[in-house]
Amino acid sequence: MDRLTSAARLMIVSDLDHTMVDHHDSANLSLLRFNALWEANYRDNSLLVFSTGRSPTLYKELRKEKPMLTPDITIMSVGTEITYGNAMVPDDGWETFLNNKWDRKIVTEETSKFPELSLQSETEQRPHKVSFYVQKEKAQDIMKTLSKRLEERGLDVKIIYSGGMDLDILPQGAGKGQALAYLLKKLKSEGKLPNNTLACGDSGNDAELFSIPDVYGVMVANAQEELLQWHAANAKNNPKVIHASERCAAGIIQAIGHFKLGPSTSPRDVTDLSDCKMDNFVPAYEVVKFYLFFEKWRRGEIEHSEHYLSNLKAVCRPSGTFVHPSGVEKSLQECVTSFGTCHADKQGKQYRVWVDQVLPSQVGSDSWLVSFKKWELSGEDGRCCITTVLLSSKNKTVADGLTWTHVHQTWLHGDASSDSATWFF
Repeated sequence: MDRLTSAARLMIVSDLDHTMVDHHDSANLSLLRFNALWEANYRDNSLLVFSTGRSPTLYKELRKEKPMLTPDITIMSVGTEITYGNAMVPDDGWETFLNNKWDRKIVTEETSKFPELSLQSETEQRPHKVSFYVQKEKAQDIMKTLSKRLEERGLDVKIIYSGGMDLDILPQGAGKGQALAYLLKKLKSEGKLPNNTLACGDSGNDAELFSIPDVYGVMVANAQEELLQWHAANAKNNPKVIHASERCAAGIIQAIGHFKLGPSTSPRDVTDLSDCKMDNFVPAYEVVKFYLFFEKWRRGEIEHSEHYLSNLKAVCRPSGTFVHPSGVEKSLQECVTSFGTCHADKQGKQYRVWVDQVLPSQVGSDSWLVSFKKWELSGEDGRCCITTVLLSSKNKTVADGLTWTHVHQTWLHGDASSDSATWFF
């Protein structure tokens, strides 16, 4: 949160499984559409929060499996853990708050008396969360009895049933909604209360998110029965909570447009990116647009023509340089020439390119330094490099776009061990 010096334009708080991430979409298209929209229009002045029932272990596994962006804040383990930034620094104040009337040992003792409860994996057992699987038809009776027994032993707990099988026991003050309320209170105390907040979910453990005052909410089209029932009983007449007609991340995009929270057309949905009409120079949009063109070119979704190559040369300064992740330096014009040889080399393959954490800073009256992570996924082979680009508007109109004057890349996470001969830009 320290990245922003003032209130966020928009804060999106989204569940992951079956909300931001569609496990039935092998191409991850809706997720990639959201990624492009966020990085092009929101990253610089907004906050992205992932709120998941997953433990840190399973959350990190999902990040390896799916083309997910890096959030500013991560709420994990059904709202019992809050961390910040790339380093995932824990919020000590939140941990202290959750210790009130909570004793994990007592919870374990009492739940052991219910043979119907089956413990989830060790990674899902957290300091302020004890998790089980239970059959749907037995869940309500067990919750009622267990709640009474824990209360008799002096604990104040919350029992959440979701997904038709997951039963989580948390401190009463925990949960996704309480964690969001805590964040909003913290931001308000710092004078950084977001202008708008959009909560996004699909299951029972997301219901609390929609109960927070002044927060917009979207239940994605594939929302589970338990959440729809909660909505019918508690928020049917709340115009700030909608049931989207689109699945997962596409439903989040739909909600941004419905509530008029900002731009809601993903660059991935623009047929001809060269026709994009901008009112002023937007460095982040230029970066997203460039790498979308790059992906479509290599997938063979754009025709091989001198028109496109000449346009590409026009946005690269003749004296500009490119430092390859291997350390080899080339001219940008040389890169464009070699780029012409890789047209459709990924046609018919599961090849995608996306950028993450696109953060521009103006370093002159007509120049911007933009840093970001550039990812390429080819089948199951994913590679990433830290990229810095110097863009210039000198002698350019908004219609012309910005000029790329220098590109510098370094490998991330040991990706240099991969074959780098076909790594362009």
